[in-house]
Amino acid sequence: MSDVQQRIDDLVKTNELVLFMKGNASFPMCGFSGRAIQILKAVGVDARMLKTVNVLEDDAIRQGIKEYSNWPTIPQLYVKGEFVGGSDILMEMYESGELQKMLSAA
Repeated sequence: MSDVQQRIDDLVKTNELVLFMKGNASFPMCGFSGRAIQILKAVGVDARMLKTVNVLEDDAIRQGIKEYSNWPTIPQLYVKGEFVGGSDILMEMYESGELQKMLSAA
């Protein structure tokens, strides 16, 4: 495992909720990241429980997270070490109630 992959793995496994995004929860830097934050707020995620990683601050993380998850886009949400998806998947899960169930169990 490369150094970057190890850093990502540590972040994912040591935090219950991790969102790799452009910007941060207070200031998302793209519409998809902003939508992911809005969805998480809508389901009652406490900002203090959410670890955000601004991929714009570290190009190695920005590229590495795509390889780590085998998912081409950002944002990416991880819950208890498991990859959940990006903003489109979060929206589908939110609308079906699946996201609320997953996060209440977390």
